[in-house]
This record gives sequence, C-alpha cells and structure tokens, in this order.
Amino acid sequence: MRYYVTVSGRTLEVELAGESPLVDGVPVAAELSLVPGTPTRHLVVEGRSHVLVASNEGGGRWELHLDGERFEVDVVDERTRAIRAMTGHGAAAAGPKPVKAPMPGLIVGVQVAVGDRVARGASVVIIEAMKMENDLKAERAGVVARILVEAGQPVEKGAVLVEFEAQEGDAGD
Repeated sequence: MRYYVTVSGRTLEVELAGESPLVDGVPVAAELSLVPGTPTRHLVVEGRSHVLVASNEGGGRWELHLDGERFEVDVVDERTRAIRAMTGHGAAAAGPKPVKAPMPGLIVGVQVAVGDRVARGASVVIIEAMKMENDLKAERAGVVARILVEAGQPVEKGAVLVEFEAQEGDAGD
C-alpha cells in the first residue's frame, strides 16, 4: 500500500510492502512496537531509538510527538490523494494550533507567559510522563493567548495546555 505523508510542508511517498518500508523509493530499516498499557510506541529507525505518541485527529490528520517534539502530519493513500487533487480539497488552515498534552502526565514547567511572541519550534511546556520529561513546542509562530496549566498540575491526554493567536501580518510560521 502506498501513502503520502506530509509533515512540516514536505510530502514523502511511503510504501508499505515487503520486509521494510520504502520512503521516496529508498528502503528504511524501521521497527515499531507498542509500549504495553500506554499510548506510547517505541520506534527504531536505522538503529536509532525514538519515543513516539500518535493521536488520530480524523480525516488522515495525525498529531505526533516524537522524542517530545510535536508534529502535525497528513497521511493519505493513493486514492484519497487523487480525489483531493481533483476536488481541490485538503488545504490546511494556517492559524497557530494549541499545544495539547500528548499523554497523561505532570506539568513540570511552563516556558512562556501570556502575550509572549513565540517562534515555530519554541519550547512552551515541559510535561513529565512515564519518568521522562517531554519538551512540548509551538507548531507555528504566534502570540500566547492563554495558559491553561501550571507547574505541578496533572493533566490528561489531549488536554489543551497553551492557546495562541496569530501574529499580526503572519501566515502562521
């Protein structure tokens, strides 16, 4: 099966057939296993180990936290991609997305204050889960509109931690 995976504005062709996946036609040594009793997966790519938490947001959209860094990913198969191309559907909104808890955990620190301007990839919140600290980052540039947590507060998976508003004259990056 062939999929098209778009992350950070780059689209990769991923084919899942045979013993190892092909990414843009190149074989990649990859193994994915579930950590029992958690939403966490252990991903090994080319011998390097990673912690992965994936949440399906519907419509082929996924929120991934890879080693504590947040990514929004669009995954479509060949048929869906062709339909989107014919209908012009699939353009994503450009506004800044809130930072959400990728898993249940304890807020260790909040790195921003209301009114702060943050760049894409800036550290926003640190959450401890399964004895690991995860640095949650802003997906896009924006201004901190609301902070809904504080250090020492437990949170559930999916809880909104920080909300943003777009910077004036900014398309989101």
